[in-house]
Amino acid sequence: MASVPFDQLDGFIWMNGEFVKWADAKVHVLTHGLHYASSVFEGERAYGGEIFKLEEHTKRLHDSAEILGFTIPYSEQVINEACRELLRKQGFSDAYVRPVAWRGSEMMGVSAQKNRINCAIAIWQWPSYFDPEQKLKGIRLDMAEYRRPDPRTAPSRAKAAGLYMICTLSKHAAEAKGYADALMLDWRGQVAEATGANVFFVKDGQLHTPLADCFLNGITRQTVIELAKRRGLTVNERAIQPEELSTFSECFLTGTAAEVTPVSEIGEFRFTPGEISKQLMNDYTAEVTPKQIAAE
Repeated sequence: MASVPFDQLDGFIWMNGEFVKWADAKVHVLTHGLHYASSVFEGERAYGGEIFKLEEHTKRLHDSAEILGFTIPYSEQVINEACRELLRKQGFSDAYVRPVAWRGSEMMGVSAQKNRINCAIAIWQWPSYFDPEQKLKGIRLDMAEYRRPDPRTAPSRAKAAGLYMICTLSKHAAEAKGYADALMLDWRGQVAEATGANVFFVKDGQLHTPLADCFLNGITRQTVIELAKRRGLTVNERAIQPEELSTFSECFLTGTAAEVTPVSEIGEFRFTPGEISKQLMNDYTAEVTPKQIAAE
């Protein structure tokens, strides 16, 4: 599938209330979302025919749109039902789910308050975000040049397309040097996150993760924190300085695409995927597996 361009995949896409053939789901070149990043989206995964935490993702989609100053014209219930129906229509059990909403092409210019708000959902089969063999060994991260912005300069609580420009630049730069991803600092110089995933560290049997005050408090991040607490692990959400990286024994990323992925290297710093990382990988797999499948 990787060799097939995404605009040439088979199946259907839900777009503005209708199921259309994949190849027919098009927007105009003068769509406002393309030029001015007036777009929000979600990344979700289906396991065993069920979309994990669908309701939480759909609520965040609506919240992100409100932060960007527009209202999605489809209720959370409508979007949830459309996601489930599209998963069935695509015939997938395990898949990636991408809802997106954006301003249309009725007006061009920075101000486009009367543009139609469009909404679409696409579902495709997407395996592990990182190479499975490398994932078990721990992936390698570079240090990103760009930093997560001050929340006074960008809507950091929204999963907005525009916020991912520096993520794409950072990931491309890291991959060009042979790394799998990059670790980003925030505008203060504190550890923030990877380009599309949150980051956790282990020290003396406790978890440490940056306080999500200028980047998304990921739904997978929240899930892993809850799983860790069920295990009786202490979770410290706090400011983490780059020089502290040498004091941590384990590191892993969390995200819908990344799931739970151990890290072996961040620049000059080294980590060894250990028992806590592996336990939380297993716990997360059990959490996302539908209960009826787990019982079989």
